[in-house]
Amino acid sequence: MKIKDRLALYFTLISVVIMLIALAIILITFNSFAKSDFYGRLTDRAKVAAQLYLEADEISPDSLSHVRERYLKQLPGEVTRIYNESNAASFISDRQQYWSSDVIDQVRRKKQLELTEGDRQTVGVYYNDNQGNFVILTSAVDIQGHRRINDLVEIMLFMFVLVITGLFFIGRWFAKKALEPIDDMIEQMQQVRAGNLSLRITEGSGKDEISKLAQNFNRLLKHLDNAFEVQQTYVTNASHELKTPVTSIIGEIEVALNKARTTEEYEQVLTSVLNDAEGLNETITGLMELAQVDMSYTRAALSPVAMDELIWELADQWTNKLGKGLFAVSIQHLPDDPEKLQIPANKALLTIALNNIISNAYKFSDKQRVQCDLYADDSQISITITDSGIGIPADELGKVFESFYRGSNVKDYQGSGIGMYITGKIILLYNGQISVKSEAGKGTAITIQFAI
Repeated sequence: MKIKDRLALYFTLISVVIMLIALAIILITFNSFAKSDFYGRLTDRAKVAAQLYLEADEISPDSLSHVRERYLKQLPGEVTRIYNESNAASFISDRQQYWSSDVIDQVRRKKQLELTEGDRQTVGVYYNDNQGNFVILTSAVDIQGHRRINDLVEIMLFMFVLVITGLFFIGRWFAKKALEPIDDMIEQMQQVRAGNLSLRITEGSGKDEISKLAQNFNRLLKHLDNAFEVQQTYVTNASHELKTPVTSIIGEIEVALNKARTTEEYEQVLTSVLNDAEGLNETITGLMELAQVDMSYTRAALSPVAMDELIWELADQWTNKLGKGLFAVSIQHLPDDPEKLQIPANKALLTIALNNIISNAYKFSDKQRVQCDLYADDSQISITITDSGIGIPADELGKVFESFYRGSNVKDYQGSGIGMYITGKIILLYNGQISVKSEAGKGTAITIQFAI
């Protein structure tokens, strides 16, 4: 069953329950009023009987005639009896004792009694007269009241069916209108394939659950798109990047073994092989990092990472490696709440990303001083790493984060062109932003920002 039909059905069932309760209350209330009204009429009949039979000697003939005319207007199935102190019928014959002595005594004790006997309603009145103490019992069937209740039930049933039918279709229309954004979202989702994961569904401008669903789905597509891109890059370039230095090493060794060489020539061959091996090692390291990023895209284990603590750990690491004063940390601003310095991430991957930036900064500045600035407030964390190296040509800034890209001015430096690509993917994985400012010959500043 579709959600809109289910919502319409639930809405209708809830309305049915509410209407049944309301109709039951109305019916019970109406029946209670009808009974009360009829009991009042029976009480009047009992008093009329008292006036007619017990007070006839105390009123004028005209008044007695008026009472008799009133009394002669019988109620449906009306029965009236007057019982004396011995519970025997008086004034009106009662061969079969219409009411038992228990009922008569109960009226005498309570002075007035109302009771229901099947379809009949009965009123008993204790009457004290100069002729003695009497019990007057009057009973009748409220045919008109029953007819009104039956008419009311029929009207209620008709209105119930009519209203519930209308509510079902109205509820279905409202459900359809409410779920239209989901239908649109489904249509857009059906267009997403492995080859076009860059597509995004419309998130809308609202802040309701549907917008949140669209935002989370787009975030998932973003992660999947990056994961597929990482995998494709890994498969496409790994073989080429590994094959080139291995082929070069094999070729140089084969040439060296063709004939005897001098010590100097062997040293040159070994130096060349060492350079190729170092390049191969760097490429393998980059590919391993790329594989680790790929695994984190598909099964990310996130935990809070304090960025200030991570910066100080990196500072200690690079200080121990290169010496004091070469890695300078500047804390520009920190929030009052330490938790504002934490982001949900994989600490190992963030370490790889920042180390790639720092490593490039030292490599392309010939190990000159590198500056790291940390700024954090209640809404963002910003990390800027600045070097005074060779910089990046202005027309190549947009290619920094492309896989296996190497700038035109870094031919004399070893590298595979994977590091910054990996860094960009890691930062993107944790919903961060990375930007580059550089000027050829004057250095480079790379800024990473995380929204809190």
